[in-house]
Amino acid sequence: MNEFQKTGFAERLKTAAEARQALVAKLKPKPTVTDPQFEDRAARREAELAQVRADRAEARAAAKQAVADSEAAALEAAAALEAEALEAKRGERKERKQLTKVEQKAKRDARYAARKAR
Repeated sequence: MNEFQKTGFAERLKTAAEARQALVAKLKPKPTVTDPQFEDRAARREAELAQVRADRAEARAAAKQAVADSEAAALEAAAALEAEALEAKRGERKERKQLTKVEQKAKRDARYAARKAR
């Protein structure tokens, strides 16, 4: 059969070399086609990412502010309750002093009355 095709040694070497080159060419990376809108899409994606980050930062700041406001309101309420309790204590103390003064005056008047009665 080889005689029929009449392929010599040089011909076979040449065919093998071509086959190797075709195999290597198949494995080489193909040149890529760059999308003309690639940079536009990348810029748009960056802008969207920046917007999302800004929104998230704004939401975090709002949440922190809400927590700070609620803590401030709780402190104000506690201070108001403390002031009311202090005012109630003061009122009770004034009332006790007033009663003590009235009782002392009554005792004093009783002593004076007892002296005059003698």
